[in-house]
Amino acid sequence: MFGRSFEIFRVFGFPIRVDPSWVPVAALVTWSLASSVFPALAPGLSPPVYWGMGAIAALGLFASVIVHELAHSLVARRHGISIRGITLFFFGGVAEMACEPPSARSELLVAAAGPAASLAVGGAGWGMLMAATASGAPAPASAVIGYLALTNGVLALFNLVPAFPLDGGRVLRSLLWGWTGDLRRATRISSGVGAAFGFLLVGLGLLRALWAADLMGGLWWVLLGLFVRNAAAGAWQQLLLRQALEDEPVDSPAASRSSASGGSLAVKLQQKPAG
Repeated sequence: MFGRSFEIFRVFGFPIRVDPSWVPVAALVTWSLASSVFPALAPGLSPPVYWGMGAIAALGLFASVIVHELAHSLVARRHGISIRGITLFFFGGVAEMACEPPSARSELLVAAAGPAASLAVGGAGWGMLMAATASGAPAPASAVIGYLALTNGVLALFNLVPAFPLDGGRVLRSLLWGWTGDLRRATRISSGVGAAFGFLLVGLGLLRALWAADLMGGLWWVLLGLFVRNAAAGAWQQLLLRQALEDEPVDSPAASRSSASGGSLAVKLQQKPAG
C-alpha cells in the first residue's frame, strides 16, 4: 500500500513513519491554511504571520492524527494485537495491525479508541479556546487553537461513519460479528457498506467539481472515495485469502507463495482520513 516510508521517531515503542505521499499533502495543507483559512478567521494580519500560523496548525493537524492512531495502537496492544507501526500518508494515517482482532469485543474497543481520543483532544481544544478568548490572547493563537479543536471534532465524526475500513465501519463489523458469530459475513457486509460510501464520495466530488466549480475540493473527494472503496474491497479479499491459507498445509504451494511475498496477509489498516 505504501512506498518506502521512513521512520521519524517512536512513541510508546511504536515506530512513527512518513510515507512520501505525505510530503506534498503537508505542503498543500500549510499553503491552504496560510492563503485562505486563517485570513478568513483572523483578517488584517501580515503574510508571514499567516504562514507561521499555517505551519503550526499543519503540525498540530498531523500530531492529532498520530494521537488518534496511538489510541488505536495502545488499546490493540492491551488486547494482544501486535502493531507494526503508524504511518502518515496521503489521506491521513494508519495503525498497521499484524493480525485480526481476537474477538468482536476487542475490535469494538480498538475501533472506538481513535474517535474517542480525537473527541477528547477537540474538547480540550475548545476549553483552551474559551480560556484564550477570556484572557485576551492574540488573534493568531486563538485562530490556530480553534482550527485544531474543530478539526479534531470533524476527524472523529468522519471516522464514525459506519463504512469499512473507517472506524465506524469497524464498529459495525464488530457488532455484526458479535451478533452473527461469523467474522466472514460481518466483513462482507461492512465492506459492502464501505464500498458504497466510497462511491458516494466520488459522486459528491464530481458534483462539487462540476456544480460548485470547486475543482480541487471535488478532486480530493473523488480520490478519497476511490481510496475508501478500494480499501473496503481489499479488506474483504484479504480476509478471504487469509482464511483460505489457514486451511492450507504449511508446505503447500499457496502457503509458499504467501511466505515469498514478503508482506503480511493479515495486516489490517485503521484508516483516518484526516481531512
